[in-house]
Amino acid sequence: YTKVSHCDAGAVLPEHYISNTQRSSEDFFKNDALKYSVKEYKIELKPLFSAFELRPFALTTLRSFLLFYLPLLEPSLNIEEDEEDFPQDSTEERRVDLVVPLKKSVKQIIRETTVVTTRRILERLAVIYVSQRMAWKLLKDVPKSAVRKSQRGMPATVYFFRVSRTTFRGHLLGVTAAWIVQTGIEIYRCFSRITNSDESDEANVTVRAKLLGKKISGITIRCGASLIFASIGAGICATLFRPSVGQWIGCAAGDLAGPIIVSVCLEKVFHVDL
Repeated sequence: YTKVSHCDAGAVLPEHYISNTQRSSEDFFKNDALKYSVKEYKIELKPLFSAFELRPFALTTLRSFLLFYLPLLEPSLNIEEDEEDFPQDSTEERRVDLVVPLKKSVKQIIRETTVVTTRRILERLAVIYVSQRMAWKLLKDVPKSAVRKSQRGMPATVYFFRVSRTTFRGHLLGVTAAWIVQTGIEIYRCFSRITNSDESDEANVTVRAKLLGKKISGITIRCGASLIFASIGAGICATLFRPSVGQWIGCAAGDLAGPIIVSVCLEKVFHVDL
């Protein structure tokens, strides 16, 4: 049979045992909370109309005028060389049209300022409609982030991947803004040509719609190439050179070279003209 023993002596706890246990638990969790604090995401929004500030607007204006007026210098130099062989040419043939480059420069200024303003609007929409962490990643200063990553002692491949990923996120809103503006311009041109055209039949509308779809597809491919090549270029240059300057140069170079490379490859391989 089973032997069972009974004891009437109750367990005696020391005085203030429960209060001391509660105090120790509070101190432990307080110190643990100080040790593992919650990360704060500081988001600094730039002014909505920052594109119209003095320095950015002056740079945009200078770049636009140089883009369309510098090509006029090359024909003038060629004409001066031809004058030595044919001095009887009239002055009317040497006259250069300065109005057309002026109109193109003004349109380019309007386009660039519209892209920047559209990006500022997208930044504010991101702050409102996405999480604070994702908005911080989309709006962070990418060159400064590249410098901080370089101080962590990462391997070169890991550093390249991290900088490329950060550049992709930081460049995404700018490329999206450019896509929206360019697509809006093409849609406006399509509808204006349809309304101003004498031929209002369905065949003309169908042709215009197909042409619009082709142009929007080309814009999408070029913007995607710009985003991808800018991210890769930023990662390569930040790894090979100084992180801040290298990231900026690589991003700018990839942004310009990406659409050109993709357009040439599609034209050579698939015979597709973007």
